[in-house]
Amino acid sequence: MNSNVENLPPQVLRLVYKEVSALAADPPEGIKIYPSDEDITELHTAIEGPEGTPFAGGIFRMRLVLGKDFPAVPPKGYFLTKIFHPNVGHKGEICVNVLKRDWKAELGLRHVLLTIKCLLIHPNPESALNEEAGRLLLEDYAEYASRARLLTEIHAMGGPGGTSGAPQDPNDGPQPKKHAGDPTKRAGPGAATVAAALGNGANGASTTTTSNSSSSSSSTSNVVGKKKADKKRALRRL
Repeated sequence: MNSNVENLPPQVLRLVYKEVSALAADPPEGIKIYPSDEDITELHTAIEGPEGTPFAGGIFRMRLVLGKDFPAVPPKGYFLTKIFHPNVGHKGEICVNVLKRDWKAELGLRHVLLTIKCLLIHPNPESALNEEAGRLLLEDYAEYASRARLLTEIHAMGGPGGTSGAPQDPNDGPQPKKHAGDPTKRAGPGAATVAAALGNGANGASTTTTSNSSSSSSSTSNVVGKKKADKKRALRRL
């Protein structure tokens, strides 16, 4: 929408600037104000979803647009964050009595913001812009709350399912397949088998050493015995 700054009288602009400055310095509870330095006739805000409602935990961006006949004519409100609510149209337009027949110039922007926040707590199906939401609110509140909660998690919580930036569990998602290079799947002896094999090898080495020692001792005895026999034969010849 085009700015209405040049269409508003100077005295109205001064009042608007004063009120917006007061809102920014002391905003209503659960509402943040983002005034624009370039266009005072368009006020951006963020409303926290009230506890105990399907909107709890969500942050809903919204804007108020002051027309050229403000404050004689109420501002128009739009949700910029998608929301499933009877009184919010598919394009974000807000239907609430304070922005229509109940408007009074002396109410001010603070009153408008508080009324819109209350609308999240107490929807009015009788003036529904979203007919499906209005019907479910009257006929099946559980389904209405489920739909409203789903859209809150998707659009008002910073990411799909409300889990944006959350670290993933390493066990989530598909796991890598085991392959021949996986040390836990390699064929071959395990630690116990290797230890046993090492033990058996040591025993084998010991047995071999003992056998060799026995053979060596036997050979030495044979040599000594032969020498003694040769010595006896030599003495007989004498």
